[in-house]
Amino acid sequence: MHTAIIQRIMGQFLMLFSFTLLPPICIDLLYQEDAAQAFFYSYLLLLTVGFLLFLPVKNTKSDLRLRDGFVVVVLFWMVLGFAGALPFYLYESLAISIPDALFESISGLTTTGATVLVGLDALPHSILFYRQELQWLGGMGIIVLAVAVMPMLGIGGMQLYKAEAPGPAKGSKLTPRIAETAKALWYIYFGLTVACAAAYWVAGMSLFDAVAHSFSTVAIGGFSTHDASMAYFNSQTIEIIAMVFMFLGAVNFALHFSVARSKTLMPYLRDSEFVLYASLLIIISSLSVYALYSQSANHDFWTAFREATFQAISIATTTGFVTADYASWPVFIPVLLLFASFIGGCAGSTGGGMKVIRVLLLIKQGQREIMRLIHPSAHVTVKIGKQPVKNSIIDAVWGFFAAYVALFALIMLVLMFNGLDQVTAFSAVAATMNNLGPGLGEVSANYASLSDFNKLLLCFSMMLGRLEIFTLLVLLMPAFWRK
Repeated sequence: MHTAIIQRIMGQFLMLFSFTLLPPICIDLLYQEDAAQAFFYSYLLLLTVGFLLFLPVKNTKSDLRLRDGFVVVVLFWMVLGFAGALPFYLYESLAISIPDALFESISGLTTTGATVLVGLDALPHSILFYRQELQWLGGMGIIVLAVAVMPMLGIGGMQLYKAEAPGPAKGSKLTPRIAETAKALWYIYFGLTVACAAAYWVAGMSLFDAVAHSFSTVAIGGFSTHDASMAYFNSQTIEIIAMVFMFLGAVNFALHFSVARSKTLMPYLRDSEFVLYASLLIIISSLSVYALYSQSANHDFWTAFREATFQAISIATTTGFVTADYASWPVFIPVLLLFASFIGGCAGSTGGGMKVIRVLLLIKQGQREIMRLIHPSAHVTVKIGKQPVKNSIIDAVWGFFAAYVALFALIMLVLMFNGLDQVTAFSAVAATMNNLGPGLGEVSANYASLSDFNKLLLCFSMMLGRLEIFTLLVLLMPAFWRK
C-alpha cells in the first residue's frame, strides 16, 4: 500500500474540491444573502487541510496499483462527504445537526436526491445552488473528472477509473488514453447540461432555476430548488424537457460518444442494453398510465398519461423528480416504480440501481440454465448482441446480485429493529441503495423525521449504491489488507 501517494492524492482532491465553494459565494454576494461566510470558512478550512496533507508528500513519485485505487475511491467519497457537509453545518440559519449535514452532502454527491431539508423556497440561492452543484459533480463521478487532470498531477489514473467506473464492463475505454476517455465523457456530460439548461430557460424557468435543475436532471439526481419539485412550474413543456434529459442521462455515455463520433443513431439501436432499457421504460410507463386511469376516479386519460409517464421515467431512471404525490396513487403504481428503480439506468450512465446490463445478463443466464435442463449435453453461450460473454463476468454479476440482496435485507432489518415500519424501511433502503431519493411511508417527502442512527445507516446505503457494492465491501475483507 502506497500511503504517501494516497495522502498526496487526497490532499489534491481536497484542494480541488475547495474551489467548488467559490461559485456559491459569488451567488450569495449577487443575491445579497447571508450564507457567504459559511462557504468562505469552509473554503479556507478545506484548502488548508488539503495543503497540509499534500505538502509533506508533494515530491512522492509512484504509480497507483489497483489496490491503492480502491482505497482512494472509498476515502474520496467518505472525505468528500464530510467536506461537502461543512457549509450546511456552518450556516447557522439551517440549524441542522452533523448527521443531517452529512446526509445532505452524501445524498448530493451520490446523486441520490434524498433530503432532510424542508422549506427550500425560503433558503438562500447559494445553498440551493450548492446542493445542485454537489449532484452535478457526483453525477459522472468526481473521480473521473480527477482522472482527466491526473496527467497534470503526474499520476496515472487507470487504477482509479477501474475502481470507479460502473457496470460489469469495467476498464473499457472509448479512446486509447484513459485521460482522453474521461475528458470525452465530461465533454458529453457538459454538453448535455448546457442543452438542458437552455431548454429549461426557453421553456419558462428563471435562469437560476434552469441551470440548477439542469445539474440535477443530467446527473439523475433529483434535487430541486423548490419543495414541490417539478410540480412547482406546472408546465407540460418543462416536464417533457425533463423526461428527455432524464432518459438521456441514464443511457451509457459510451453510446453517446459513439453516436457523436459516427453522426448516426445506429449505435443506440444496435446496443442490447439500450433496447432493453427503452423497452422497459415504455412498458413501465404504459402500465402506470393504465393503472392510474382505470383505478383513480380523479384522473382523466390525458392527466393520467402526463403524470404517470413523468413519474415512471423519473423513478425508473432513479432521478427522483416528482410532479404528483405518487405515493397516494393506487398501490400497484408506487410499488411498480420502486421495483423499477432496482433496475435503474444503463452501465456507464449517471443512473443508479443494479444497471440494465446486469439484469439483461441475469435473464440470459436464466435462459441458458433452462436450455441446459432441456438439453443437458448442449454447450450454450451467453451473448450480448453477437459477442459471447465470459463466464467470469456472469459469475461476477451473480455475485453482485447476491451481495445486493443480502445487504438490502440486512439494512432493512436494522432499520425495522430501530423503529421504522416495514413500508418505510423497505422503501428507504431501496431509495438510497438505488440512489433514487424519494421513498414511501415516512420518507415519501423527506428524511427529516428519521433518527440520527437511521440517517447514518442510510448514508452507508447510498455509498454502497454509488460504489456498486464491491468497491466498498472489498475494503472490509481481511485478505485485502494482507501483503
